[in-house]
Amino acid sequence: MKFRRRSAPGPMTFWDHLAELRRRLIWSVALLLAGSVVGLILYDWMLEQIFLPPYCNVLENQGIDRPCTLVITEPLDGFKTRIRVSLYVGLVLAMPAILWHIWRFVTPALDRKEKRYAVPFIVCAVTLFLCGAALAYSTFERALDFLISFGGTSVDPLFSPGAYLGLITYMMVAFGIGFEFPILLVFLQIAGVVKPAQLRRVRRYAIVGIVTLAAILTPSGDPVSLAALSVPMYAFYELAILVGRLLTRRRHGQVLSEGSSTK
Repeated sequence: MKFRRRSAPGPMTFWDHLAELRRRLIWSVALLLAGSVVGLILYDWMLEQIFLPPYCNVLENQGIDRPCTLVITEPLDGFKTRIRVSLYVGLVLAMPAILWHIWRFVTPALDRKEKRYAVPFIVCAVTLFLCGAALAYSTFERALDFLISFGGTSVDPLFSPGAYLGLITYMMVAFGIGFEFPILLVFLQIAGVVKPAQLRRVRRYAIVGIVTLAAILTPSGDPVSLAALSVPMYAFYELAILVGRLLTRRRHGQVLSEGSSTK
C-alpha cells in the first residue's frame, strides 16, 4: 500500500489529515503486531519469571501448601490467554514508537518551537508508562493477598490463566496509561486548550475525578491498588500544573521578546 505525500508545503486539508491519520494508524497496528510476536515467543519465560511469583508468594504467606499452578477450565482458555498477554506485551514494546507516531500526527498543528518538545515528550511518556506498570506489578501481590483473604478461610484460591493473567496484565497496562495523565495535561496547556489557573480552580473536582478514574482502571477493586494509582495521579496533576505554568510563561515571554524585536 502506497501513501502519497504532499509535494508542496502548506496548510494541510481535511483529506490530508485523514490520509496522515490512516498512515499513522497502520504503522501503529503493525508495530503492535510485531511486539505481540515477541510476546508470543517470550510467553513461557514471562509466565514463570514475572507473572506467577506474586501468586506463589501469596500462597506461601497464607500457608496454602500446594503448587502455584493455573488451572485451565475451558479448552480455549490457554490459547486466549496467550494471545491476550502477547497483545499486552506488544503494546508495551511498541509504546515508544506509537507515541512517536501520535506526536508526528499532531506536529502540523504546532509551531516550530513547540516541535522541540518531541524528544522530551516521548522520553517522559515512556518513562511514566513503565513506572506505572512497575508500580502495578509491585502492589499486585498485596492486592491479591487482600482479595484472597477477604474471601474467607474456607475459600481455596484456584485461578484460571485467563482470569489471573488477564488481571495482572490489565492492571499493569491500566496503571501505565493512568501515569500518562500529566503528559496529557501539559500538552493541553501548551496547546492553549486549558490554562494552569483553570486547573487550579477545579482542583477539588479533579480529586473526585481522579479517584473515580482510578477505581475504573483498577478492576480488582481493592483499596491497595486504588490508593497506589489515585495518589500518584493527583501528585502528577499538581506537577502538570507547575510544568504547564512554567512552559506557558516561557512561551509568553518568547512571544513578547519576538514582538519587541520586530518593532
